[in-house]
Amino acid sequence: MNTKAFDDQPQLFGHPVGLYVLFFTELWERFSYYGMRAILVLYITSKVMDENPGLGWDDGSALALYGWYTMLVYVASIPGGIIADKITGQKKAVFIGGVLLCLGHGILAVEAMWAFYAGLGLIIAGVGMLKPNISTMVGGLYAEGDERRDKGFTIFYIGINVGAFLSALIVGYVGENIGWHYGFGLAGIGMLLGQLVYMWGQKYLTGIGELVEVGEDETQPNLVMDIFKSANSLILFGLGIALAVYMFVTGSWDYGLLWVALAFALGVAAVIYNDGTRVEKDRAIVMYVSFLLIIVFWGAFEQAGGLMNLYAEEKTNRMLGSFEVPASWFQSVNAFFIITLGTAVAGFWYNWKLKGKEASSIFKMALGVIIMGWGFMFMRFASQEFEATGSSAMYWLVLAYLFHTIGELCASPVALSFITKLAPIKYASFFMGAYFAASGLGNKVAGVIGEGAQEAGELAIFTGLVVFCTIVGALVLLMLKPLKRLTHGAEDLQVESSH
Repeated sequence: MNTKAFDDQPQLFGHPVGLYVLFFTELWERFSYYGMRAILVLYITSKVMDENPGLGWDDGSALALYGWYTMLVYVASIPGGIIADKITGQKKAVFIGGVLLCLGHGILAVEAMWAFYAGLGLIIAGVGMLKPNISTMVGGLYAEGDERRDKGFTIFYIGINVGAFLSALIVGYVGENIGWHYGFGLAGIGMLLGQLVYMWGQKYLTGIGELVEVGEDETQPNLVMDIFKSANSLILFGLGIALAVYMFVTGSWDYGLLWVALAFALGVAAVIYNDGTRVEKDRAIVMYVSFLLIIVFWGAFEQAGGLMNLYAEEKTNRMLGSFEVPASWFQSVNAFFIITLGTAVAGFWYNWKLKGKEASSIFKMALGVIIMGWGFMFMRFASQEFEATGSSAMYWLVLAYLFHTIGELCASPVALSFITKLAPIKYASFFMGAYFAASGLGNKVAGVIGEGAQEAGELAIFTGLVVFCTIVGALVLLMLKPLKRLTHGAEDLQVESSH
């Protein structure tokens, strides 16, 4: 990304003003997305004949659609990232994504099945264009080695969760008590506000997120055709296609199409790896390993919008005196903890690193997976209480979300910053898109786990998540030293700075 001189950028509270423009743009984008997410499963499962009618689907079908939708929202970040790297630049891609999101959320307010599917499709395309590119632009605000970058991403991440916190309360209440489509419409108004903020703030983003010009003597690979020119890309592509064919033969057309898309994504990842220098190749390996961690993390974490959302509605005693807490409000608990704990966790890790102790991004991400997994221990206790008494207390959900949040703060904003440190500039949006695609695959895994709970039962699912997350995190910690060597000092802290 071509950035103007970093010292020329207007500053506010020790960070570029552009950070706050992106902060509020993302705040309203996440308000719209998480508001819609908070009521989506509840709307789909509401009976057709209710006072506030929904689609009347069973829980398993609703969770399956939720898994596909939340996966595609993030998998679309790969083409969104490639389009930005090759055609539009990040700044224009974010604008286009915002327009698509305004249209998608607006259409969801229409009470018709065509509008339901069209709205979800436009939101998938819009998030794919906006999400990886706005995050990459945050990294572009800081010079290489600027110690403020991680803190900047944490501030940006808090913006995401202010939007998520407000939307779960406001859109959740409107959707459940006034009408689902009024809730969807309100989410659309939030996205429109985000788009207006972004347009207003362009003067603070001069030189940020522009299309990288390729020098005359520099050759760029054809990301699709070059898949067939090297052994490693061809093997990965062939493996994906073989799995797709297997899915088609067994009748799983949806998974077959998914594997076709993943085959191309794996092939492109190998082409980009082949195009790099030795250092860039090593760093790519570390990023690809981190993406596997991210799939595991979000596969467990995203039980929040599906399985844990339904658990709050169906099996939790939500009475506070004479007031029944709406189930969708529990979606705001995680965001509330991030807002209140975000800067404290970021400050802890920064000071921890200054003391010379282990604070690499891979270490924090692995630890985050373990801590988040332990949060499901409280859901295990909730399941035991439900089996014994017929309902479970609200505090189990709150405690689970507390551990999930601490784990998320160790993993997610750190991963965003990590990618902007390691990714080559000309492929910055692709790698950020791949990160969000990994998040999307994690969302799909979450949906599959939620469906499995219909047969295995919540107690078994929650216990399995505790064990699996602990094992995966521990395995990565055992590989920590060789993984750190492959970063080639990308995370060396620059304490001395011109700022």
